[in-house]
Amino acid sequence: MGQQAEKKVLMKTPFHLAAVVIVIAALLTGCAGGANGGADGNGSKAAGASGSKEQAAAAKANDAPDLSKVTLRIGQTGWPNWELGFKEAKLDDTPYKIEFSVFQGGNNQLLAIAANQLDLAATSEIPPLFAALAANQGNFKVIAVQRGNTLNQELVIPAGSEVKSVSDLKGKKVAYVANTTAHYFLIKMLEENGLTWQDIEPVQLPTSEGLSALLSGSVAALASYGNSIISARQKGATELASAKDILSGNFLIEASNDALADEAKKAAIADFLQRLSSFHNWTRKNQERWAEIVSEQTHQPYEEALGTLKEGEKQRSVELVPISQEAIASLKDVADVLRKVGVLTEDVDVPSIWSEVFAEQLKNLKSP
Repeated sequence: MGQQAEKKVLMKTPFHLAAVVIVIAALLTGCAGGANGGADGNGSKAAGASGSKEQAAAAKANDAPDLSKVTLRIGQTGWPNWELGFKEAKLDDTPYKIEFSVFQGGNNQLLAIAANQLDLAATSEIPPLFAALAANQGNFKVIAVQRGNTLNQELVIPAGSEVKSVSDLKGKKVAYVANTTAHYFLIKMLEENGLTWQDIEPVQLPTSEGLSALLSGSVAALASYGNSIISARQKGATELASAKDILSGNFLIEASNDALADEAKKAAIADFLQRLSSFHNWTRKNQERWAEIVSEQTHQPYEEALGTLKEGEKQRSVELVPISQEAIASLKDVADVLRKVGVLTEDVDVPSIWSEVFAEQLKNLKSP
């Protein structure tokens, strides 16, 4: 289910020590207030109120969950971008442990959440629609939206192909990654060129197998994303159509219902979202260094990685934003398209799979 890497990080300042410091400070404030009260009739009352607030804050801190006992299981697609990025940006000093896992697609991350093998996932708009039709609505809720670019989402053909347009794919085998953006944008591309899903011979394959099928000539075209598109181009494949203007750029962050029901894990997720936003800001300020890491991980030339990063930032700056009616409406539109062509076999209650549990925190994140 992807490679796993466990990161164990200890809190630099033990939580209970911090609470003791607060309590001592509160007691000292109370003593000082008593002394002032002898000289000023209002001093005792004011100091007493201040002491009560300090003690209340200390009590609240004592009731807070112990994050040192939490392990967050987090999914990534394609390569360990968050894991490596947090380390490089010095954001990995979390007061909880993180287990990062790499998956070929967001659909597999949601399968892991359904099986209670993952706490947090990041996907396109497509996987949640299929996952929501499973038992217990997939055991997840969408908790945030990560706005980003839509580059490297393409329909490609192999070198030397006789196919010149999407309409030339009629009656031909076309590989795609099921229940992902590739599934959705292939449907849209066919429609835009007067074809239907029934006009082609769709071949459902994972990213790596789809690339192999394309290069071997087993399929006429491949609808895919990310590393598989980068690799396809490096091996002579060319773009037949791009999905950059088809996709919304909304990438959804999902949490398992089990994690949201656990106060300690919920607190850890809140902290992680803040760090994720800081990571996006770091990549904007350190594009050259981040391009080096991307180049190493995706095996593409550094200049190409940097160019894609700059182009992507220009198209749509990556940022973490709260849930909005516009984002929900966008997902509903995607569901309607998939339902119309019979890819989704049932209607999905789209609003029910969202949760605003982190809404206030997300509103306070710094925009790029």
